[in-house]
Amino acid sequence: MDKLRRVLSGAEDEEQGLTTQVLDASSLSFGTRVKWFAICFAAGIVCSILGTALLFLPNGTKLFAVFYTLGNLAALFSTCFLMGPVKQIKRMFEPTRLIATIVMLLCLVLTLCAVFWWHKKGLAIIFCILQFLAMTWYSLSYIPFARDAIMKCCTTCLN
Repeated sequence: MDKLRRVLSGAEDEEQGLTTQVLDASSLSFGTRVKWFAICFAAGIVCSILGTALLFLPNGTKLFAVFYTLGNLAALFSTCFLMGPVKQIKRMFEPTRLIATIVMLLCLVLTLCAVFWWHKKGLAIIFCILQFLAMTWYSLSYIPFARDAIMKCCTTCLN
């Protein structure tokens, strides 16, 4: 358990600058970090479910896109409480998850563009589906060998 706390708090990193220490949320206790992670993650789930429920209302596509995107952002930012924002950003842009991160962030932005600027409801729903797939692929990158297992399973099913 101590090893997990050191990894999540960033204590394993060698020599951190003052700015990194301040931005890394290292002043929060482990219990506080876990609580705020749970609160943010739960808020993300609630926003996503609320957005899905609002989809069936008149003009609900805009509300769906906004709430679904806010839900994904809240879920993404919830991990900042566990690792700290600097470490989270560094890990997001590591070579193993760089493409997944870019696609995920691009889909978040394009969903809102499709709803508010382009006024294309169908395109917004497509981007929400792509958001889900990109967020899933991104999340799987944190589980060792999970993406490899999914790829192997998919290639086996296609053959």
